[in-house]
Formats: sequence, structure tokens, C-alpha cells
Amino acid sequence: MKRVEKILKKHKYISIKLKLIATNHLELKAKINGVKGRFILDTGASNSCVGLDAIENFKLVAKESETKAAGAGATDMETQISESNTLHINKWKTKKLNLVLFDLSHVNTALEHHNAKKVDGIIGADILQKGKAFIDYNKKLLYLKKTKK
Repeated sequence: MKRVEKILKKHKYISIKLKLIATNHLELKAKINGVKGRFILDTGASNSCVGLDAIENFKLVAKESETKAAGAGATDMETQISESNTLHINKWKTKKLNLVLFDLSHVNTALEHHNAKKVDGIIGADILQKGKAFIDYNKKLLYLKKTKK
């Protein structure tokens, strides 16, 4: 184990495997409200998001939102919000997670054009900040600090 990995482990960080997909995005698996899904890790996304088509699958309670979403070539997209969800990424977890819900079809269309699988959502900067994240691009690992119980 390298020095950095030892230091992170000593400070209660959990390593999470990332997969580099055809679009050069990093993908990871996570559970929202106990349901498994596939997500893109996006350091530029301010909030974690789930597609509108996955609301029932992830047992989300959607509420209207005045916020408009933009990204990946799309702007002024209608959004909803889902509050107080749980998220598990490997052994890292958080409760009371608010998720932005919007149409991810433009994202999934782009992925499919590159022969990549569709995703259920995006893990954004809100989680990276909460988990005091470190990303090792070379080893394709995400490190999140274990949350206190």
C-alpha cells in the first residue's frame, strides 16, 4: 500500500472503485434508498441528480422546484427535488440527501452514441464535499471520509 493510501486509511477514508467508460467519464455504483444504480462522477455538477424516469425505482418523493438545470449541452431544464434520501457508496453512507431530479435523456443519448451504458444519475460536488473526497484518476479510485454515526 502506498503512503497516500495508508494516510487516507488512517484518517478513516473508504476507497471506492471507479470505472472509466467510453466517454472518459468515471462511473460508480451506488444505492439510493437501498436501490442499486449506475452513476457518473461529475466534479462540475453542483448537486447530485437522478433522472425523472428513475423516481419510482429509487423510491423518491418528488416535489416541484423553481430551479432550472443546465449541463451537457442542455439549458433551462425543468427540475424537481427529492429530500431526505439515503445514499450508500460502498461502505460510505449519508442520510438526509437532497437530490435534483431532471430529464437525463440527453446525457444517456450521448452515452449510448459512444456505446456506453445508460446511467441513473450523477454524483456531484455536494457528495464530494460532504465526503471530503480525493480522486485518484490514475488508479481509478474515489476516497470518501467515513461519516460519523
